[in-house]
Amino acid sequence: MKTSKLLLAIAFLSITTVFAQKSNIEKDLKMYERVWSDIVNKGQIELINDKHFDPNVVQLNNTGNLEGIAAFRDYYQNFLTGFSNIKFTVKDIFGQGNNIAKHWSFTGQHTGNFFGIPPTGKMVDVEGVTLVKMKDGRIVQEQDFMDPNVMMQQLGLASDPNNITVVNNMYKAFGAGDIPTVLAGMGPKIVWNEAESNSLADGNPYIGPDAVLNGVFARLGADHEYFKLEDIKLHNMDNNQVLATLRYDAKVKKTGKTYYAQVAHLWTLKDGKVVAFQQFLDTEKVAEAMEN
Repeated sequence: MKTSKLLLAIAFLSITTVFAQKSNIEKDLKMYERVWSDIVNKGQIELINDKHFDPNVVQLNNTGNLEGIAAFRDYYQNFLTGFSNIKFTVKDIFGQGNNIAKHWSFTGQHTGNFFGIPPTGKMVDVEGVTLVKMKDGRIVQEQDFMDPNVMMQQLGLASDPNNITVVNNMYKAFGAGDIPTVLAGMGPKIVWNEAESNSLADGNPYIGPDAVLNGVFARLGADHEYFKLEDIKLHNMDNNQVLATLRYDAKVKKTGKTYYAQVAHLWTLKDGKVVAFQQFLDTEKVAEAMEN
């Protein structure tokens, strides 16, 4: 009988503990979601205080951990100062024990100073996940997981890694004689400049794909028996630019002469389209081959 009573008491305590833990995590989830929504969406930075955050709260990150409420408040003030029209959304949140996981999104317009970056006026739309530890109803640790390059790209401060693929595909299309695909990679107002002293520079700048087609590509085809691009190497640059180093292997129809000239192309892209092109060319070799 005593054994049965003991087992019953243990079972009761276990059930009570489970319900208490469930009740605590539900309270933590409600507090956490409400507080962060008010901080970001309403700009209530003062809610980063010792009522909601442990005095020794820590944020783990790759560039150095933040420790303490003051550091937390200073860090997140950058988002409130740097962006307007902010919308912070908790897309999903769940917890177990003292741990919370949050999937969130942040949108806003960069109209103020953001960690020393002057306003660009650009919109950002980023997502991330935050892992949280709670203690006694307060936040004691956070760790954000997001790709900072996405935000930098949207602010126009970092290059889109797909730029090289766009330019490479254009070179491949040109080599295959697929000029429509090359033109499709250009923005409608592309600014195209041939190297100074190149005979094709007489139309600089060529504005728009049709101007490039008629002023550059058509003349290359008319003047050359063959015109090949060789030894192409692509280099991703800042400010959404791609630098290409290559050589022209060509034969001029009129003179029968060939040239193997060193050349560089600087491509500027925006939203996956080429908006500017600058050629740098050993024009002396080309001029010699063009002359009788």
